[in-house]
Amino acid sequence: MLAPGSTIGILGGGQLGRMLAMAAAQLGYRCHVYAPEDDSVAAEVSARFTCADWHDAEALAKFAADCDVVTYEFENVPVGPLAALPQDKLAPGTRALEVAQDRVNEKRFVEELGGRPAPWRAVDDAATARAAVAEVGAPGIFKTRRDGYDGKGQWRVGADGEIPALDLPESGLVYEGFVTFDCEFSVILVRGRDGEVCFWDSARNTHEHGILARSALPAPAIVAEQVDEARALASRVAEALGYVGVMTAEFFATSQGPVFNEMAPRVHNSGHWTIEGAVTSQFENHVRAICGLPLGDTASVSDRIVMENLIGEEALAVERHLSDPAAHLHLYGKAEAREGRKMGHLTRLG
Repeated sequence: MLAPGSTIGILGGGQLGRMLAMAAAQLGYRCHVYAPEDDSVAAEVSARFTCADWHDAEALAKFAADCDVVTYEFENVPVGPLAALPQDKLAPGTRALEVAQDRVNEKRFVEELGGRPAPWRAVDDAATARAAVAEVGAPGIFKTRRDGYDGKGQWRVGADGEIPALDLPESGLVYEGFVTFDCEFSVILVRGRDGEVCFWDSARNTHEHGILARSALPAPAIVAEQVDEARALASRVAEALGYVGVMTAEFFATSQGPVFNEMAPRVHNSGHWTIEGAVTSQFENHVRAICGLPLGDTASVSDRIVMENLIGEEALAVERHLSDPAAHLHLYGKAEAREGRKMGHLTRLG
């Protein structure tokens, strides 16, 4: 167990790191943020900040030496440079990053554990792109194997099967057939160093333009019918990875059961409601897990909870957001409100 006053290293400087640092401070820990961008919103609430490239071996080594444990708020941290760090300090370990950073590796990994993703094919060039559409069918979607998020790095294929102009990165693409589903939901778990696993209630997720717009509880009945199967898969994933901390797996609820979409080896946007809506938030429980503390109760504190993302200039209407006395407003401190940029979120209970 890490004693209060110990230092938690956070790789990544965004809003997830900001909320992790705030939860860590509540438990008496200091945070040291490492990120290549100098406008880190996580650094604003942390004791120390190292602004350096991911491949700056000297800076990364000094950062790790200052920390008692190191975690991630961003799953696209390059794995290579982390190999030089003391592996017993990393929580979760690099294996989780290796799987989650590559959509092909992720799908194969989940299939080996008995999970069912959407029908898919790996794509390396124009010929395999045509073959993938012919084999899987249309409509569907091409996605970058690495680095894509919030709708970025995606190209849709209509029912006619016509392939759009693709920007083929060196790492390749993956083609996924569309899934007919009733709704989307997340399974968010926390796994302690002793292997204990706890789950939060699964919210219904609604996306707009490839970005999560809202998460709402209670989820529809079909989610309640399928959540046990989805949790069992998520638990197998966490165990196979030797995972420590909060992990999220996203699913489609379908007439044939839960279909795996993707995983995130970190705290997740669809779990922001847990700050006010659960006995212990995902951020606090992540800190508890990586520091070897007992896990907190994940039970929901209300029978109706809605979290809404504030995207772009929508976040600037502070007075309007706070005119609802039941609204809990979280702004991330980002200086520029750009289209499609997550600036904050609102949570309402009851």
